[in-house]
Amino acid sequence: MAKAESSGSGKSRLRRRARIALLVVVGLLIVIPLGARIWVARAANARVYSSASQVPPCRVAMVLGARVLPNGMLCPFLRERCDVAIDLYKSGKVQKLLMSGDNRFKDYNEPEAMRNYAIAHGVPVGDIALDYAGRRTFDSMYRARHIFGIDKMIVVTQAFHTPRAVFLARAVGVDAYGVNAPGDYVFKSDVRECFACVSALLDVYVFSPKPILGRKEKI
Repeated sequence: MAKAESSGSGKSRLRRRARIALLVVVGLLIVIPLGARIWVARAANARVYSSASQVPPCRVAMVLGARVLPNGMLCPFLRERCDVAIDLYKSGKVQKLLMSGDNRFKDYNEPEAMRNYAIAHGVPVGDIALDYAGRRTFDSMYRARHIFGIDKMIVVTQAFHTPRAVFLARAVGVDAYGVNAPGDYVFKSDVRECFACVSALLDVYVFSPKPILGRKEKI
């Protein structure tokens, strides 16, 4: 009888330890991403603006890529980003636009789609530069500094993304400001951004990855 009670007590302790371990893991999965996002937001907060009229003038505005539809149209997020960048250009806040996005597949080209949209809305083709290897935000910022020779710029993206973009730009040596483009709130984007901020901190402070580079192209 004593052995049975001892065995039952041992199993109970194991179950309690397993539950505690699970709670610790779940807690870390919540606390670390949230902490990373708060860190990044605080680091960039003073340089993020809610409208194009408020941001200090710079020579270049970078538009960060997002999904292009199969028919070549920009998704709503990307269209809003381009609209803000076009406003910056037409108001004289910037003189050049850098469209940075994904072009790793032959039939998918974010920078070209963004350029076509800007041209259709009155931006001269000569004032638009394309970064075809902006696969990640870190890559876009690193290439802005090391391929396009930019040391100061405005970054245009949605509010959930702007702090990380500004944080990464400054981490690679670009004096960056951010402008929040309009966009409907999407909870999934907020959640994903928490984990993206963890990746951003690891890129900056641990891994220091080198993106695809290539021939330098001054804007």
